[in-house]
Amino acid sequence: MLTTTNAIVLSKLRFKDNDLIVKCYTQKQGVVSYLLKGVFASKKSNKKVIYFQPLSQLQLNTDYKPKRSLQYIKDIKTDFLYVSLHTNILKSAIVMFLSEVLAQALQEEEQNDALYSYLQTTLLWLDANDSFSNFHLLFLLELTKYLGFYPDQTQIKNASYFNLLDGEFQNESTSKYIISGENLTLLKQLLGITFDDLHSIKINAKQRQSFLALILVYFELHLGNFKKPKSLQILNDVFN
Repeated sequence: MLTTTNAIVLSKLRFKDNDLIVKCYTQKQGVVSYLLKGVFASKKSNKKVIYFQPLSQLQLNTDYKPKRSLQYIKDIKTDFLYVSLHTNILKSAIVMFLSEVLAQALQEEEQNDALYSYLQTTLLWLDANDSFSNFHLLFLLELTKYLGFYPDQTQIKNASYFNLLDGEFQNESTSKYIISGENLTLLKQLLGITFDDLHSIKINAKQRQSFLALILVYFELHLGNFKKPKSLQILNDVFN
């Protein structure tokens, strides 16, 4: 079935000598893996590889067959051309990290327009803005809305703890997976903020790393096979 869909690149892997496997989150079919045959065979065909930078937004014309594990791309176009996402070293570190997270977290092979729209608009926000050091914290927290474990804020007002395992605010410490102190304050701030207001949150590198570590534990607890991204150290280093 010939179909055209927008897609966001999650990962790529060289296969055999000249082929490439690309995993994308598509607007029409959810997570899809594509086989690009012979793209490393010559300089002319190698030009296709440049399209598949982490979190690039593309328009794909494909021959889609639901029961096939690897799909084929007939034509590629850029949907949005980023200005700074792949050239700014700090933004590139965020992109590398988030693409790893998304490649693990997104597994559904079905259409989800709300999730696609969230990814699309937030990445464009990151590309366009200069105050973004806390972007990945809010991005991951908001992502949990679409993954099914967004924090329950019923008792947020006076709570002294947040239980990562249960995903809820509490007045007592009932688990080893508990957030309190500075991390709890930051969590409450992030839950009530927009990306445009992120600049108002002032934290240092140590606080940012501590909170990010807890978010990743939150993902590990709620996503069965989730593992700490390999690019985490690079991200922490560039924002140190």
